[in-house]
Amino acid sequence: MKEPVVVDSTCLIGLERISSLDILPALFSPILAPPEVEHEFGATLPWLQVEAPVNEDLVNALKMLVDYGEAEAIALASERKCKIVLDDRQARVVAKQLGFTMIGTIGCLLKAERAGIIAATKPLIEKLEDEGFYLSEALKEDVFV
Repeated sequence: MKEPVVVDSTCLIGLERISSLDILPALFSPILAPPEVEHEFGATLPWLQVEAPVNEDLVNALKMLVDYGEAEAIALASERKCKIVLDDRQARVVAKQLGFTMIGTIGCLLKAERAGIIAATKPLIEKLEDEGFYLSEALKEDVFV
């Protein structure tokens, strides 16, 4: 059984740029995103369930720490009690402080490789970097070593 997840736009944009969006529905279900994330991504996906977070006070508090899409995504993950896909360092710090289980885009690729959905992670990570997706040296060392 696949686990539910809330996604942020960075993951969607990155995976779209390397023609690998299909990894998400292969790994997770349902895949939820708040309206601002869909707006930032700029397209509607048939498997992406757009759902607005109910707790506007939480969204407004989070907006003081992270951008609007991330604030909505964190609030939605809180309400749905599910994992969140986040890549932004500050958003990850906030989510960790709030006790969230999270994964990043690279983590999704690694999970897809372990599940046999993709043959290898390294070429896709290199394509992500070629497309302007920032990866810290520490993350690359963790993945490539």
